[in-house]
Amino acid sequence: MPAATSLIPGLDEIVERGDPQRRAKAIRQISELFVQGAGRFQPEHVDLFDGILTGLVPETGISARAELAERLAAVPNAPPTLVKQLVRADEVAIAGPLLRHSPVIDEPTLMGIARAKGQGHLLAISGRPSLSTDLTDVIVSRGDREVVRSVAGNGGALFSSKGYAGLIKRAGDDGILALTVGQREDISPASLESLLACSVDIVRRRLFEAANPARKAAINKTMISIVGGSKRVVPGRDFSAAQRAVISRHQANGLHEASLLEIAKAHNYEESVAMLSAMSGVRISTVETLMMGERHDPILIMGKSLGLEWATVRALILLRLGRNRVPSVTDIEMTRVNFERLVPSTAQRVMDFWKTRQSA
Repeated sequence: MPAATSLIPGLDEIVERGDPQRRAKAIRQISELFVQGAGRFQPEHVDLFDGILTGLVPETGISARAELAERLAAVPNAPPTLVKQLVRADEVAIAGPLLRHSPVIDEPTLMGIARAKGQGHLLAISGRPSLSTDLTDVIVSRGDREVVRSVAGNGGALFSSKGYAGLIKRAGDDGILALTVGQREDISPASLESLLACSVDIVRRRLFEAANPARKAAINKTMISIVGGSKRVVPGRDFSAAQRAVISRHQANGLHEASLLEIAKAHNYEESVAMLSAMSGVRISTVETLMMGERHDPILIMGKSLGLEWATVRALILLRLGRNRVPSVTDIEMTRVNFERLVPSTAQRVMDFWKTRQSA
């Protein structure tokens, strides 16, 4: 197989004493030659390229190795020794493309990396076309929020009962993860029941709305088992009593922030929504839709446009999450900062848009 050596004059000298720039250029040329002919190469040809490139890669810059990894990631017969060398790199820019796509990497190698490397490596592994239960057990155990959300949304990932239990535990304070897990096709009735039992009402409603008819029936059946009742899981809320209570408050003392804070802290959802509607001029149905969203931003916008203090806005955020469920300290602090940065005039423009849209 003289093509590689004829393509790169002085290859032996480059391997032994070449500077990083010369090595990078040689790697680019040889890897391009390999990719062009990979489909017709025999194992002995692959071994030849493997030996040449493996000798060149050490002491080569990160960008050159990252480019090489990207080029080889989807090649089914990529040089195996070279791939194992690159995929163990600490730099995600190098290991990531191979961890996400390469069919050359075996299960033991993936397991070792999943147990030892950081979140960037785990995130890359979580996106592979298929994942075994052993791998997902490790990912769910070690992964941060982004990693676990990613693997939960991977339709090619398999989960053991232990893995599902870990997902459901993590979903207890992560509504996006709960929605992702609840929409998986392979979730068992027992796991669905556990997920619904630990989810807040907003998540249950959104799961029901996104489900196909068969899954809706399963959710209803599961919720009946949980609450011991016979009602549908997502009945329409009745705000008539709440509206009457708000009118009475208005006639007696007017609508004040102190009353809204008191109601929200008492977890009176219907009356809180009705009071926000009355104070903002936005319809109850619109306010409820905004409260049920995945993000806190609409509450921040309503609060800022109404001149509410952070304590009241925080109480409304806790209200939408449900009793005994609080966001992490980091999340609530980031939300507070976003609220403080929000400009009142911007919030008011958004509120005006909501009012115009509901009128239309």
